[in-house]
Amino acid sequence: MYRSHTCGELNRSHINTEVTLAGWVQKSRDKGFMNWVDLRDRYGITQLIFDESRTEKSVFEAAKTLGREFVIQVKGTVIEREAKNKNIPTGDIEILVSELTILNAAQLPPFTIEDETDGGEDIRMKYRYLDIRRNPVKNSLIFRHKVSMEVRNYLSNHGFCEIETPYLIKSTPEGARDFVVPSRMNEGQFYALPQSPQTFKQLLMVGGMDKYFQIVKCFRDEDLRADRQPEFTQIDCEMAFVEQEDILNVFEGLTRHLLKEIKGVEVEKFPRITYDYAMKTYGNDKPDIRFDMKFGELNAVAQHKDFPVFNAAELVVGIAVPGCASYSRKEIDALIDWIKRPQIGATGMVYVKYELDGSLKSSVDKFYDEADLKKWAEITNAKPGDLILILSGKADKTRTQLSALRMEVATRLGLRKPDEFAPLWVVDFPLLEWDEDSQRYHAMHHPFTSPKPEDMKLIETEPGKVRANAYDMVLNGNEIGGGSIRIHDRDLQSRMFSLLGFTPEQAENQFGFLMNAFQFGAPPHGGLAFGLDRLVAILGGQETIRDFIAFPKNNSGRDVMIDAPSFIDEAQLNELHIKLDIK
Repeated sequence: MYRSHTCGELNRSHINTEVTLAGWVQKSRDKGFMNWVDLRDRYGITQLIFDESRTEKSVFEAAKTLGREFVIQVKGTVIEREAKNKNIPTGDIEILVSELTILNAAQLPPFTIEDETDGGEDIRMKYRYLDIRRNPVKNSLIFRHKVSMEVRNYLSNHGFCEIETPYLIKSTPEGARDFVVPSRMNEGQFYALPQSPQTFKQLLMVGGMDKYFQIVKCFRDEDLRADRQPEFTQIDCEMAFVEQEDILNVFEGLTRHLLKEIKGVEVEKFPRITYDYAMKTYGNDKPDIRFDMKFGELNAVAQHKDFPVFNAAELVVGIAVPGCASYSRKEIDALIDWIKRPQIGATGMVYVKYELDGSLKSSVDKFYDEADLKKWAEITNAKPGDLILILSGKADKTRTQLSALRMEVATRLGLRKPDEFAPLWVVDFPLLEWDEDSQRYHAMHHPFTSPKPEDMKLIETEPGKVRANAYDMVLNGNEIGGGSIRIHDRDLQSRMFSLLGFTPEQAENQFGFLMNAFQFGAPPHGGLAFGLDRLVAILGGQETIRDFIAFPKNNSGRDVMIDAPSFIDEAQLNELHIKLDIK
């Protein structure tokens, strides 16, 4: 055995026990006649002691050669530690070493393997295998494992069966670009990596599997940012003979289970709001409801005076920021500068201070009297001591800008607390959205989403007004999952493809296999997919997902550790019948 115990389990009960440990040298402290070494493995740190008066000379001298991250094995006796360390579980004991074996010497690492490291993100990404040795990353990966196991336990206990679906599939349009894989055996043809297992899980329902789930890799070739990866993991689920309410109940249960088992948090309420309400009230379809600051639309009370900015606007809308009437002009100017950044794109902001004495002062006092401002306060639910922030312009753009400002202000005020959890469902999404560039409708979710039965009559005459039988779960301002009731009728699916601009030939070429399956008794079915990376990050109290992924890619989609993607040699290209045209 390389070890009889780990570096995190020994305590006073093991004193006088002979043990064997193995791990990495965290650090050593050589005092001449005494040498202490901290030995680290995944489970913790144990202090080793090499004593000139009690340790064999060859072992004592070998200990002096140890450097950071050397891999060693030691044998020795557990003894009581004189200077105890209450910060670690093994702090009452140390190992008096009798044998030392250097299993592998190590170069000096490019950054310190400590919780607070001196390594920047780029260097840590390049040496990710070293970064994983640090507690923050190691613990994040263990945390992800615990969440995954709880997901499997819950779904298995509710009758779901985990079934693998293929990674090499047919390219189908699902809203993002596919990663494609050339086929050597089928000249000129390509597989695609799945953006999701969507059609396969529907086929499993046709196959009678009833309740399917899979923790599965998905791939999308899209522009990246801190919270996106080209390959990501979904908790993918599908159920047959269900309506929307059945699915929402199951996955409310899963979310409650995870919050309780992982975080010790009990959540009873899962509010449900419509897409239209979310957009009107919060400016986006994934609102953070840990705090208030709902939108108040002010057109009716702000466009009756000679203020041309408001009079020319499609929408005048504001929020009440709690307790910030005391903001200085410098603090308000900082917010104005923030919303004028290109990423937000606002041209300015109007503000109203609702003083504690009940008076109101604004940046547009020239145009509006206190009676006007009082109406603004009523509509935005402002209270004495609050600061009202108002934007105006094109409706959709202004809502997006105010939504970003709402989140920024909440962050600055500490209202987005990572240890608070506020889930909700957003329902009744539009089935279709119009794209000006292509001059046609696109599926807001995907082309297999069923319309609301009561809106079916609008499909031919007013398709833009048709609501989808679709739903998203939102947690702390992040969409963590979404799904829909699927179309299970061939004729309706054909009509949907036609609305989306597919010719019958294109629909048959892309999805003929699914349409054919519907002819053999497809049951009503629906499902949902949670983004595991995002869910784990939120449960872990973080905003970004990278530290919860063992080997993430950077914002350019590159793995800088293994240097991928990379060129392949001419022989491989010839085998695949591919010629590169690189300019």
